[in-house]
Amino acid sequence: MFQRYCIAALTLLWALGSPLFALAQSTTPQATIVVLGDSLSAEYGLERGTGWVALLAKQAPKHRVVNASISGDTTSGGLSRLPSVLSQHRPHVVVIELGANDALRGLSLNATQDNLTRMVIAAQQSGARVLLLGMQVPPNYGPDYTQKFAALFKQVARSQNVPLVPFFLQGVADAPDAAQLFQADRIHPNASAQARMLHNVWPELQKLLPR
Repeated sequence: MFQRYCIAALTLLWALGSPLFALAQSTTPQATIVVLGDSLSAEYGLERGTGWVALLAKQAPKHRVVNASISGDTTSGGLSRLPSVLSQHRPHVVVIELGANDALRGLSLNATQDNLTRMVIAAQQSGARVLLLGMQVPPNYGPDYTQKFAALFKQVARSQNVPLVPFFLQGVADAPDAAQLFQADRIHPNASAQARMLHNVWPELQKLLPR
């Protein structure tokens, strides 16, 4: 009898939109988002909590945001770390922001493309959706390398049928006032650029989240 009374009471609270039920809902994230990136996502040179990933967590409070980014990481490093990240966090969405350090180190474009492809496949096989963030390099790398580097992100996205942000630093690296949006090293965006970086990611990321 007591058990039936408890069930009936809980059903009534649910139907009435009880604050207790609402609180239980709010403590359970709708989705876990993992950002697998390098210094552009790891808050290099920034005050903690001011990077674009931290801003994402504030913009999407119903979701759990995990920043699995490491400064200096390459696509090879990301590929080696990804299995443990997937196992530990079981994400619904994986945002891959890697490749810039491959270019800085002059690594093979074919290797970068292969590593990105393998990361996308591994994330998909775990049941996660994937968003790929594209990067570009400055013109001083030479027109051939510059074009091929930008194109490899498009090729990975197309071959694996995943959404792509064509240029993660759009409106930052190519802005008229770009110098004011970077730290003294002229490589890493400063705090004032982080909202723009999130703005570039959010429209595509939002499409992958449960409604």
